[in-house]
Amino acid sequence: MTTESPVRWVVLLVRLPAGPSRHRVAVWRELRRLGAVSLGQGTWMVPDVPVFADGLTRAAELAGTAGGEVVVLDAAGRTPADSERLQAMFTAARREDWAEFLADCGKFEEELAKEIRQAKFTLAELEEEEQSLERLRRWHRALTARDVFGTPEAGQAAQRLTECVAACEDYAERVFAALHQAPGEPR
Repeated sequence: MTTESPVRWVVLLVRLPAGPSRHRVAVWRELRRLGAVSLGQGTWMVPDVPVFADGLTRAAELAGTAGGEVVVLDAAGRTPADSERLQAMFTAARREDWAEFLADCGKFEEELAKEIRQAKFTLAELEEEEQSLERLRRWHRALTARDVFGTPEAGQAAQRLTECVAACEDYAERVFAALHQAPGEPR
């Protein structure tokens, strides 16, 4: 998305009954999952692009089911500085998302290294690691979809995911080698 024309925003004003809290949590989780940025109590924003439409609809449906309401506004910054501030807030949230993703890539590689050190070469462990890798892939796809302004961390995250895939493939080869090893044969 370019910054040449003013960025349009969708602002949600969410009102929910005080209880039960599970409804507030459900709406909050949906808005966080789709990448909305909280502007204050019950006020959220996302860029007005199609990738957010389904999540906004789900959040509004959850609020309605809970007996609450959502008012949806189309907005833009009043001044160029306001527009820049909204975009900066949204981009900062994406950078935090990418930082968390990068940290999880590191944890994934640390776990593989630990399994290799311990020579834990079982199909069950491989399946668990492959599930963790698939979770990283899904997360990467979701973050990429919401990173509409393109943060520098996106490229680093793509590289780290590639490295995680290579590390998992290496671990898989070690598991299969161990499983096909004849009894008494050195590892």
